[in-house]
Amino acid sequence: MISFRRTRAMARKELLHIVRDPRSLYMALAIPMLMLILFGYALSLDVDRIPLLVFDQDSTPQSRALIARFTGSRYFELRSFIDGYGPIESGLARGAALAALVIPHDFSKRLLAGQQGRVQLLLDGSDSNTAAIALGYARALVAGYSNVVRTEWQIRSGAGEIKPPLEPQLRVMFNSELKSRNYIVPGLIAVILMIVGAMLTSLAIAREWENGSMEELLSTPVRPAELVLGKLSAYFLLGLVDMLTAVIAGVGIFGVPLRGSGLLLFLSGCVFLFGALCWGLFLSAVARNQLLAFQMSMLSSFLPAFLLSGFVYAIDSMPLIPRLLTYVFPSRYFVSLMKGIFLMGVGLEALWLELLLLCLYALILFALVTRKLREKLA
Repeated sequence: MISFRRTRAMARKELLHIVRDPRSLYMALAIPMLMLILFGYALSLDVDRIPLLVFDQDSTPQSRALIARFTGSRYFELRSFIDGYGPIESGLARGAALAALVIPHDFSKRLLAGQQGRVQLLLDGSDSNTAAIALGYARALVAGYSNVVRTEWQIRSGAGEIKPPLEPQLRVMFNSELKSRNYIVPGLIAVILMIVGAMLTSLAIAREWENGSMEELLSTPVRPAELVLGKLSAYFLLGLVDMLTAVIAGVGIFGVPLRGSGLLLFLSGCVFLFGALCWGLFLSAVARNQLLAFQMSMLSSFLPAFLLSGFVYAIDSMPLIPRLLTYVFPSRYFVSLMKGIFLMGVGLEALWLELLLLCLYALILFALVTRKLREKLA
């Protein structure tokens, strides 16, 4: 039977240690804000305002109309007009531009004759993702201009205006402005809780062994479960402060919409935080060395939470082996919960499985760390 009195005594002991170590306390509170500022402002997956060079050999109303298609969109930004391929090569090599549009001298002549006009787009392929997206933008702009030219030619030839058989009406759900910030910040909350949670408790038991205070605990009637709950409760309060800070900053500073239940967000965050704290405590019990425990916590929390959670990289686009590995890490399920609650506004009817798996993860880790401490205390 777990004694509330002994558990409360352990929690008070850990709280006093946290208060007496202001540097660690400040670090634990500053990390979430620092990560939010860095990732929220610096990390962007939006590909727009692509620097563009234009080599217009035709200089006709038709070529200028095509150029206006590019410069009038938010996807390309005209840097300069050039007069040869040499400036294109040097501009792409120096990073002054990522794309170059070349219009041949017979462009308007071929269009007015009803023939197929050709243009050339040169891209900097050193960033393959940006180049592929820029190519898609350019194709869409050229296709739109091509439809206008085709319609004008048909009218001039007496065929009349031919309307397309289908008129698509597109609507983007959940993130209508396609802002990557709305996609990144909810996932960043999961990364912050995983890193901070594992980091806070990764030193808790290892510090006891290094300081020699674990022997004193061995002489007390405290049980392993009481030791775990006592230590976790102190760091759990600190983790809650980090979670609330991240949520308030995401909604208030970055303007990420919170369409779902705040209660479900808080509940799932508490479950995930408890599991992250248990993981750090388990590493601390295994390592018995603060430096080793800290290194293990960073490797097992930051990298999986960043790379294998769907925070930045889509899981469906990963190779088979990494995609299967994502099922092992709880950050995958918490990122799904955060995006579902923030952007989609769905509740337990759609997210119950992710929440259930997080609960199982937390219970399994609690059992593991309690068993490990029982072996240490035996």
